[in-house]
Amino acid sequence: MSDSSTAQAAPDARAQFLSLLATSLEQNALIKLVLARPVGNEETLQRIIAKPLTVKGQACVSFVYRYKTRDITRNLGNDEALALVDELLPASFRNAHLLSLSDEAQLEFSKKGKPMLHRSAVQQARQVPAGEHDREKKRYLELSRPFLQDLGVTDKQQALIPAMSRKWKQINKFIEVFSHALNSAPLAADQALRVADFGSGKGYLTFAIHDYLRHTLQREAQVTGVELRADMVELCNAAASRLEHPGLVFECGDVRSVVPSAIEVMIALHACDIATDYAIHTGIRCGAAIIMCSPCCHKQIRPQLHSPGLLKPMLQYGLHLGQQAEMLTDSLRALYLEACGYETKVFEFISLEHTNKNKMILAVKRQAPVEASALLEKIQQLKVFYGVKEHCLETLLRADGLIPA
Repeated sequence: MSDSSTAQAAPDARAQFLSLLATSLEQNALIKLVLARPVGNEETLQRIIAKPLTVKGQACVSFVYRYKTRDITRNLGNDEALALVDELLPASFRNAHLLSLSDEAQLEFSKKGKPMLHRSAVQQARQVPAGEHDREKKRYLELSRPFLQDLGVTDKQQALIPAMSRKWKQINKFIEVFSHALNSAPLAADQALRVADFGSGKGYLTFAIHDYLRHTLQREAQVTGVELRADMVELCNAAASRLEHPGLVFECGDVRSVVPSAIEVMIALHACDIATDYAIHTGIRCGAAIIMCSPCCHKQIRPQLHSPGLLKPMLQYGLHLGQQAEMLTDSLRALYLEACGYETKVFEFISLEHTNKNKMILAVKRQAPVEASALLEKIQQLKVFYGVKEHCLETLLRADGLIPA
């Protein structure tokens, strides 16, 4: 909240909040409403996010019920929307955050049900989203977030700097992927999260995931960025202190020197060659529920490959051999993750800045253990077929007893 924010206690706080919501609906000024801190009977319901929507020319409000493993959407007319929020506060949710063209207000209820309203006037003009059904592009972060200006993504007017449009797209795509993974991960809605981001660089994605967890989702989170370049670590720590981002720190080192005891989320984007294997191993060993990697520079496997007879005409070309080595390396990584109890996906991520490497390995821990023997047999068959003698991730996992020797 800004310095002009005010707080108002019971008994008028709840009524004033509902009045602000009603006014924003009447004036088509609503931007977003978030209901958080659920206290109802639905144990897996985490929050409700409401935004304006126009369906067949009629103004509506789209309510997205965010559950642990799925989302459910309800579109209601303005009057029905207001009545629903009136019903849910405080019976089902103890926190409500309203953002409109002219106001930002947060309603909180104590354990005894006493409401408190924090309100601040908007200092700069905002625009209402288009709200057309199935046309609005979802953004997981707002351009108004202070860290974006501090890191040079937006200007003083909170407008996107054109040269940073690619970076802004990357940040949003990253948070989108993470958001879906978080919804399906076996983590309690109120569980504090420990996140390690290896190779954090200037900290764009590290700040983004911290802001998304702390500000958007209002979850307790400790986020650590790990970077070899001391100047980048100093720069990011200064920004975190200046912006008052509690629970965000940067350390100098890499995935081999900075070894956390336990984490829930492990991130390693653009890790070169076997650094990706060390990062995945760290995530598995530390019990991470979510592992996100974007591999680069697949050097270890390529010298080991021999071309199976049928494939020799195809793999005589260096480009194809390199692509084959990359595909095999990342397939083995994904299969080892599966054998260690993760549901794993390999897909194209948005292109990272200054590189055409855009592959993402995303692993989310399964609720139930898996039978690893069949997967390990498939891995062995692949290694024999291509003549692979050593894979770094396999060596690390075997040394720790995470897969059979």
